[in-house]
Amino acid sequence: MAAALIVVATICAVIVWTVPDPASWIAIGGVLVLAAVAGAIFGLTRTRMREVTERRVEADLAIEMARLLLRDGDLGQSITTAGARLARALGLSWATIRLEVLAGDERRLALPMVEGDRRLGTLLIPAGTSGATKHRIEERVLPAVEALLNAALEREALEGEVVETAALRRADAVKTAVLRAVSHDLRSPLTAISTAGEALALEGLSAQGHRELAAVILEETRRLTRLVENVLDVSRLEAGAAVPRVEWTSVEEVLRVAIAELSPDGDEFSISVEPELPLVRLDSAQLERAFVNVLENARRHSAGKTVSVRVRCVAAGGDADQVDAGRVVVRVVDRGPGIAPADLQRIFEPFYRGSPTTGEHRGSGLGLAIARGFTEANGGTLEVESLPGQGATFIFELPCEAASRAEGEAKIRTDVPAQEPLAQ
Repeated sequence: MAAALIVVATICAVIVWTVPDPASWIAIGGVLVLAAVAGAIFGLTRTRMREVTERRVEADLAIEMARLLLRDGDLGQSITTAGARLARALGLSWATIRLEVLAGDERRLALPMVEGDRRLGTLLIPAGTSGATKHRIEERVLPAVEALLNAALEREALEGEVVETAALRRADAVKTAVLRAVSHDLRSPLTAISTAGEALALEGLSAQGHRELAAVILEETRRLTRLVENVLDVSRLEAGAAVPRVEWTSVEEVLRVAIAELSPDGDEFSISVEPELPLVRLDSAQLERAFVNVLENARRHSAGKTVSVRVRCVAAGGDADQVDAGRVVVRVVDRGPGIAPADLQRIFEPFYRGSPTTGEHRGSGLGLAIARGFTEANGGTLEVESLPGQGATFIFELPCEAASRAEGEAKIRTDVPAQEPLAQ
C-alpha cells in the first residue's frame, strides 16, 4: 500500500512540475487525499479479514478441543492429541499441554494454564514463537483451552467418585449377602448337628438310632464345611487371589473324585467319558471345586433323578495322539424344572439364588459363581443352557495345549515321587 502511494505521489509531482496551472494543483491534491483514504480503508479491510480468518480458525480449534477433551476415554491421550491439534491450527512446529507446573528454557516458552485460583497445567510452545502469536494464544486461545481442560478434569474426578461409590455399594451388598448366608445357611446345619448331638446323649437310644444320628451329623458337617469353603473361595476370587497351580491333570479323574465327594455310591450320577481323553494343564483342586459346586446344584434340582455327565474332546486339528488347541467339554445335565429366562443372565453372580419354586432349597448362591470363577481362572469357560420345565445343562470347556497325551502322562510320572515297595 505504501509503494502505491509513493507511485501516485511521484506521478502527481511530475504533473505539477509540467502543468503550472494552480487549478490543476488543487485537483491533484484531491486525488492524493482520495488515494490516502482509499489506502487506509483497504488496509483496515485487510486487517479485519485477517482477524475474521483467525477467529474462524480459533472457533474451529475450540470445537475440536471440546471434542477431544470432553469425550470418554483416556484423558492423557486426549491432551496429547489436543496439543498437536493446537500447534497445527496456529502454525507452530509443536505444542504440548502438560498437567504439571513447568518452567520455560532456551528451547520452549511455558504459558501457565489456570482456572480461578487453581493451576491446571502448562502449555509449552517453541521459544522462537513470535510476539504476535504468543499474544494471540494468551489472549484468545488459552482461556478457551483452560475452561475445557478444567471441565475435563472435573468430569474425570466425578467419574472416579462414581466408580468408588459403586465399589463401596458392591462391597456393602457383598457384606450384606455374607451376613444373610451366615444367619441362615450356617444356622441350618449347626441346628441339625446340635439337635442330633443332644439326641445321642439320651438314654435308651438303639444302635440304629445312633447310626442314623451319626449320619445326620456327618452329612450336616460336610454341608457346613462346603459352605465355609464356598465363602472363602468367593472371597479369594473377588480379591483376585485364586492363582491356579497348573499341572497336567486328568479331567476324568478329577470328575470322579468330585462325584465321590457328593455321592460315595455314585448312584445319583451317570457318567460317560470319551476314550483316550487328553490331559489338560490346570489346577486340579480348583477344577474339583468347580465340578463339586455344579454337580451339587444339579443334584439339588433333579428331584431324585439321575444327573447325566458327559465328557468328550473337541479337537481343532491333529490326530488322536496330538490335540492341537482343542478343548475338553464336560456337560452336566439335570432333569429339574429348568431355569427361568430372567435368571439365566444372573445365575453365575455371587449370592444370586434365582427365582424360588415351591419347596425348593436354593442354597447359598455361591456355588455357581465359584465354579465359573475357578473355571475362567484356568482359561476355561462355563455356560448354561435351559428351557423352563426341561432341566438345565451346564457346559464346561477346558483348553487343551498342543501337547500329546504321552507327554502329559510322562510329566505326571515325573512329578509323582517313587514309592518304596511294601514290606513282605
